[in-house]
Amino acid sequence: MSGADNYIIEFTQIGTSVKVTAVDPRTLTEVSIVGGAQYSREFLTRQAVKKLEYVLSKRSGKGGA
Repeated sequence: MSGADNYIIEFTQIGTSVKVTAVDPRTLTEVSIVGGAQYSREFLTRQAVKKLEYVLSKRSGKGGA
């Protein structure tokens, strides 16, 4: 599974930073990142999804790079 279309993405602006939360609805696994508000939503989404997929791969025992 890959891509933000498969996950729930939430943005919360906190001053000059944005907290991005990504959730896998199948496993209810949730991760968050914090990035600068100057970055695009697409960039922040990609970073959160990469982290979520890394966590999911670690939990499934497939490792991750």
